[in-house]
Amino acid sequence: MGTVTIGVSIAVPEPHGSLLQERRTGFGDAAAHGIPTHVTLLPPTEIEPGALPAVEAHLAQVAAAGRPFPMRLSGTGTFRPVSPVVYVRVVEGAEVCAWLQQRVRDASGPLVRELQFPYHPHVTVAHGIDERAMDRAFEELAGYEAQWSCTGFALHEQGTDGVWRQLREFPFGGSVVPPQAARVDRGTLPTR
Repeated sequence: MGTVTIGVSIAVPEPHGSLLQERRTGFGDAAAHGIPTHVTLLPPTEIEPGALPAVEAHLAQVAAAGRPFPMRLSGTGTFRPVSPVVYVRVVEGAEVCAWLQQRVRDASGPLVRELQFPYHPHVTVAHGIDERAMDRAFEELAGYEAQWSCTGFALHEQGTDGVWRQLREFPFGGSVVPPQAARVDRGTLPTR
């Protein structure tokens, strides 16, 4: 039957998520339409379809141990020249994201894996596009600010069409709920 590709992430809520996704598309990142705006906790990982119940049970346990925390984005960064990525920085909540991703990949669970790069929470706004467009993304979003209360994370699956779709949301404190909007505060873009 093959494998499925999953990922675990914290959604960037509205209106911030759509705004950053639109900006990513505007910089010429063709993959942007299929990737909801997020902070990664588990990068794309192939699993057997039969492993999904164990994955979901594990993620429910991780979420049960978590509590809501403030997330704040501010300014831009880049992984160039090591990786062709420009991102919006996570300036508050990064330590909790690091704690969560370690537990998601914990040796006692079904999602043990090594990372290609050291974990660094961020929101990608340009990936693998030409250098001028990367520079533009870095400059135009340098003054970007957004904040919200992070209340959980979600499990996503990548379809054969390349689009990532949410399978389940795991709110902190233990219950599993269908997709829903998180409480948000307004984000701002610099004006020029």
